[in-house]
Amino acid sequence: MAPGTSGLNAFAWFMQVFLAIQYLIHGWLFASPPAAWAEAIAASGLNPGFRQFIGIAEVLASIGLVLPGLMRILPWLTPLAAFGLTIVMASATIYHLGRGEVPNAISAVNLLMLAAVTAYLRWNVVPIRSRAAR
Repeated sequence: MAPGTSGLNAFAWFMQVFLAIQYLIHGWLFASPPAAWAEAIAASGLNPGFRQFIGIAEVLASIGLVLPGLMRILPWLTPLAAFGLTIVMASATIYHLGRGEVPNAISAVNLLMLAAVTAYLRWNVVPIRSRAAR
């Protein structure tokens, strides 16, 4: 690691863990919601199969944000997981804006920016090195 990047590395880890917790909880609730919540989501027009797909993708992305870095195995998956979440959140922003749900769109944009910064940091500024590269 280059001199002066330890602070950025700690910040990137903080962002990864924060995003992983957010997406793990949200993904789990989307993949297997309580019955009343599933009915409310279905009533809003979101297809149950697509809801489950989003939930599973978010859970997998939350794992991809943290596990490769901790294990130092396939660490390039971390910025890809973060980049994938930027695509998901861009889509969520458009979806919520189209429905007039401005507060939800603002939340989606905030998460989009955090995921984009995380992807950039881990890809270009403070990449995680694999065990073999050490």
